[in-house]
Amino acid sequence: MADAVKHQGSSEVMDYTPTTAIAVGEVVQLSEGRAAVHPVAVASGAKGAAETKGVFLVTKTATQVWIQGGPIWWDHSENAATCNEPIGAGDRDFYLGTAYDDVASATVSAYVCLNVEPSYIIDSSRDNGDHNVIKTVVGSTTVEVPNIRQIGGMMVMNFGTTAEAQTTSWISDRSFAVGSNWVAEILLEVSTAPDAAAVDIDVGVGSGIGTTDFEAVAAFAAFHLDGDDLVIDAHSDDGTTDVAPTTTTLSWAAGTPVRLTLDGRDQTNVKYYVDGVEVNEATSNMGKLTAAAGPLFAVLMAEKTSDDSPLVLKARIRVRTMQEDAER
Repeated sequence: MADAVKHQGSSEVMDYTPTTAIAVGEVVQLSEGRAAVHPVAVASGAKGAAETKGVFLVTKTATQVWIQGGPIWWDHSENAATCNEPIGAGDRDFYLGTAYDDVASATVSAYVCLNVEPSYIIDSSRDNGDHNVIKTVVGSTTVEVPNIRQIGGMMVMNFGTTAEAQTTSWISDRSFAVGSNWVAEILLEVSTAPDAAAVDIDVGVGSGIGTTDFEAVAAFAAFHLDGDDLVIDAHSDDGTTDVAPTTTTLSWAAGTPVRLTLDGRDQTNVKYYVDGVEVNEATSNMGKLTAAAGPLFAVLMAEKTSDDSPLVLKARIRVRTMQEDAER
């Protein structure tokens, strides 16, 4: 449900005739796909007025941390709002809006700016659209050449199974200041898993991209997948404080996307999230970018030493910044 209170800005009202009775504050999806909230109850078959603009209090999925300005969806089956983008087939989930402010995991309801969409300065799904990118491939000239492609809004990286060192990397053309109150949102799927520890995958933000070793980058905050180990790691380096890959205790599975977020609004303590759950908050100096000179870029890199391990990787990286991080 949603509470039709705390409106901000002008309202936009659409006629809506439900086939079943609608309760006060109920979230619905209109025929054009937008989310709407009913400020008053509407009987089945009666014409009502659904609001599509404003700030509304909605039921929130438990255990999730919401970041101010982040995208929020409506989980139709759970009848609750979620920060985890719907993935897969056969559901009726839809886009709801953006988080009005930061929300702790224990909070059961939160405000959403209805139908507002985030404004990203970097969006890998718009490759060659609003910015250029640099793609690097290192590998053999055999028939199984490693490659990077853009398919359906996702970057797709492939390794060949030739037993040799191979690297694929992507770095955004646009950069941003370390102190620009940035948030990086990542959708990552390992479609074909590595079969050996020789493979490393890193995704996040960094001052550059490595040629054969991501950890050679001067400054970064990133998630790390270590070969055929199914545990997601996190690590960081600002040129002074280097924190090695450390387990998040959460896992990935081949063919199942994970949603990763880096909250860089505090450059002394970048926060890491996996599917809306904060991780590594107790790891000393994790996400400390105090000494990083910047600028930072969105980065994705996969590398392997001389091994015949395969890899198919899909990713989308988006970065947004804000003028200041302040409570509303």
